[in-house]
Formats: sequence, C-alpha cells, structure tokens
Amino acid sequence: MITGTGITKTYKQRGNVLSGREVKALRGVDFSIEKGGAVSFIGESGCGKTTLGRIIAGLETHDGGEIVIDGVPMSSLKPRKREPYFRRIQLIHQDPYSALNPTRTVHQTLAAPLALRARRTGRPGSWMDERAEELLALVGLDPGYVLPRYPHQLSGGMRQRVVIARALTVDPEMLVADEATSMIDVSLRLGILSLLKDLRERLGVSVLFITHDVATARYIGEGGDLYVIYRGQVVERGQVETIIENPVHPYTQSLLSAIPVLHGLEKPGEQPVVPTAALDESKTDDGCLFARRCPFSTDRCASEVPSLAVTGAFPQEHSCFYPERRSVVATPLEAA
Repeated sequence: MITGTGITKTYKQRGNVLSGREVKALRGVDFSIEKGGAVSFIGESGCGKTTLGRIIAGLETHDGGEIVIDGVPMSSLKPRKREPYFRRIQLIHQDPYSALNPTRTVHQTLAAPLALRARRTGRPGSWMDERAEELLALVGLDPGYVLPRYPHQLSGGMRQRVVIARALTVDPEMLVADEATSMIDVSLRLGILSLLKDLRERLGVSVLFITHDVATARYIGEGGDLYVIYRGQVVERGQVETIIENPVHPYTQSLLSAIPVLHGLEKPGEQPVVPTAALDESKTDDGCLFARRCPFSTDRCASEVPSLAVTGAFPQEHSCFYPERRSVVATPLEAA
C-alpha cells in the first residue's frame, strides 16, 4: 500500500522575464493506493497530475509531505535505501518512441533490466531470453518478430506494449500509466487499455492511471477511486462511478460538460457547467482556487479556502462550499 500526505511541489521559472517566479505544481495532496487496486488522476493540462505520478514513481522529489510505502516513510531512508521500494513502482511513459533507445533492439532493451534481476536472484543467463519472450507474449506481442527489431520498425501500439513489457521485467507491484494512450493511434488505444486492465487482474499489480480523458479513467479505474486535480489540489475524490455519474464540484462538472456528445446517439446533459474565465496562473488566490472561473462562486469562495471533506448527502469528498448535483453527463437517447 502507498499513501501520501500533504505532498507539495514548487518550481521556480527561469528566464529573463519570469525568472524567479514560483509555480506551485502540488499544494498538499493526500492519496492512498491499495495493493492490486486502481486509482485514476484526472484534470486539465498543467494541473500537476504528471508531477504527482513521477513523485510516486520516485523520479521526482517533493518539497513537503510524506510518502509511505508498505508502512515505511520514505523520508526516513537515505536515497540508496529507497531504491528497492521505488523499484516496485514502474512508470509507463506517455510517448513510447522517446521512452525507448532507438539504437537498441527490443531484445537489448529487455536484456538490460533482466540481467540485473538475474544477478540479484542468482538465475542463469538462459532465464533472461525465456523471460523476455514470456513478457512479450504477456503483452500481446510475437517474440520472434519483435525481439530483433528496433523501435522505428514497430508501430506506436507495439512500441507501447514493449514499454509495458520493460516495466514488467522487475516484477513491479504498481504501474504508473501517464497518458499511456494519448500518443498512439485512436484505433489502438482500447487494446492498450484492455492490456492494463488485464495485467491488473492477472498479475495483481496496482494501476495508477493519469489522464485528462474521463472515459479512459472510467474504463481502467472500474471499482477504484478517482482523484480530480485542479492547480495542484484535489477538489473531488471518491469512487469512479459515483463522481462521474453524480459530480458535485463545479470543476469536475466542467470537465464532464466538455466531453463531446455523440449526436444521434446521446442527449447532452441539461445543466452543463462552463468556466467563466480562462486559467490565469499569474494571479494569486486567497480562497478557492477555482473561484475566479466558477459560475457559482460567491464572496465567501474568494476569501475562504474550502477543505476536502464529505458533507451533506454526498458520498464523495469535495472541496466546495456549495456542492450540488447537476445533470452534466450525456445520456443515451433511449434512456432520455
């Protein structure tokens, strides 16, 4: 199990004009990921979800807060002692081509981490080739065809499957999929999503899915939790189906309102929520971070900071002074 408490991350911009200006990527995020579970982080570009995913995978440091893996606080360990813990968490990159060394064949790409694992576990060299073939078959590829080839000789979907196979070489307990389908052809996306879902069920690995696409979060995170992040802060958290079917925070409602409607098959939601202004990070906020863009904000929203909590009859946690269910999700015409 992995938990995070009060995770913060601030970057300082560089350059002549904005040099020294601070950008708060994360503002005290709490999360919990059960072993074998599924969690999705959704939000618009720049909300901090990728930064959080990289911190969870050990590829980025955080300024404040604490990450606990299997009951062990990572801040209490020296960097070398943390490596075995973070090795259990593998990141699946957004761009499968840049994630693979173009000068190495797939066999060489998989052999490097497998050689380290063979030395640590005392396995013979023949085990590496057998394991490479096994992993490629597991992710739906033909080992005989793929192993001798270079990344540029494979399709985008095949490259992403190779990236997933490489992540599995260390027998991880969690996969962090950062927009894992956004850089491949639309026709191939469902196959990758089905693969991640299948790996979770067959291997018992946890899946942390980072996306701006609500539909993919719903598919991958079925039965798990959904975290809606806005400007580095979780504004709504709960079961995937609960939040998508009955969102109560205006920001979540605006995300769902932006989903394209299948004309002729669906009826748009009756109460769409549209932000009243564009995102402007240059302005500071004393209250709710979404107040300046929220069509329902009041003076209280601009001056007080709402806490993430369960209030009223709503089962999910939210950070809104005036939560309300609104019909923003499109419904099939037959059910309309």
